[in-house]
Amino acid sequence: MQIREFGVERWMDLYENRCELNLAETCVESLTVGELLKIAGKEDALLGEIVPMKLTYGSIDGTERLRHNVASLYDRQDVPNVLITHGAISANALVYETLVEPGDHVISVLPTYQQHYSIPESYGAKVGILRLREENAFLPDLDELRRMVTPSTRVIAINNPNNPTGSLMDRAFLEQIVQIARSCGAYVLCDEVYRGTDQEGDGFTASIADIYEKGISTGSMSKTWSLAGLRVGWIVAPVELLERVRTHRDYNTISVGMLNDLLAAIALENRHAILERNHGILRTNLALLDAWIADEPLLSYVKPKSGTTALVRVDVDRTSRDFCVALIEKTGVMFTPGSALDVEGYVRIGYTNNRDVLVEGLGRVSGFLRGFGG
Repeated sequence: MQIREFGVERWMDLYENRCELNLAETCVESLTVGELLKIAGKEDALLGEIVPMKLTYGSIDGTERLRHNVASLYDRQDVPNVLITHGAISANALVYETLVEPGDHVISVLPTYQQHYSIPESYGAKVGILRLREENAFLPDLDELRRMVTPSTRVIAINNPNNPTGSLMDRAFLEQIVQIARSCGAYVLCDEVYRGTDQEGDGFTASIADIYEKGISTGSMSKTWSLAGLRVGWIVAPVELLERVRTHRDYNTISVGMLNDLLAAIALENRHAILERNHGILRTNLALLDAWIADEPLLSYVKPKSGTTALVRVDVDRTSRDFCVALIEKTGVMFTPGSALDVEGYVRIGYTNNRDVLVEGLGRVSGFLRGFGG
């Protein structure tokens, strides 16, 4: 099987350990184990939970405790609708492995996480790209989507909130996508790994799994919950689909680690405290980024409504990769080039890390931009 190089992951692997200030990071500032236990009030109690644990294989589908906690993030889901995976990256891959056959038609938005078009393409699917455009606030053009679907459309892949643009589809918008999917019987796979990071309200937009009988939601502990190191994710979907996914999952997963499962469950049981912390970071830092971009004549963007990243247009006579390499070499600041996301002319900025890192990093970039006349 041939598959394209994963652009954003190759970029991160090349440079994230060589930079001084990582503004390519996509997680809300990561929690330490100590911070998690303090939030949960388990600084002294956790040892009592883990010392008796026999370190064998964990619960194959994920513990009932964790699956219950994940299900409670949704309006209409229960434990049987939840399958625990090694991060959302495994969740997405398992869905495609289960559903897509050679010759199937798959529609994916772009930009998005590259899995959603490169994996089905590698399986021999015919992949149609629905481009997200600035003039539409990086939301899908529904008329274009209607024209793209065919009787052989198997999966429509969307990403809500969107990586890298921070665009956000509300329930009414999602219901229109569902109507289009029903017209051809397609599944809708919605990568919801950033769900919970909205700039307004409780942070949570509607989930496709709660709206559509063939809706599939994937998520993880990484972005919203600041616990990427646990490598815990999930698929929330109809029970009959999860039964098929399990067949594939048995070949590459068995179970997630018992300690990872436990810490993820503890985190979700203390979700309100984590969200209070993280919404403060999200909303304060986006205001800082927004003011900075307004003062930089070479930069422009559509202000994110959710997520942890912004897609910023850079008006310089240089490719996005060359710009980002030079930025690292001269300032130590790391962005992600748009070319790694198949959108040239932009950079992706992750703005939800430590506030001091963000302020220092943006200040250095301002100095760098002055070399271009900005």
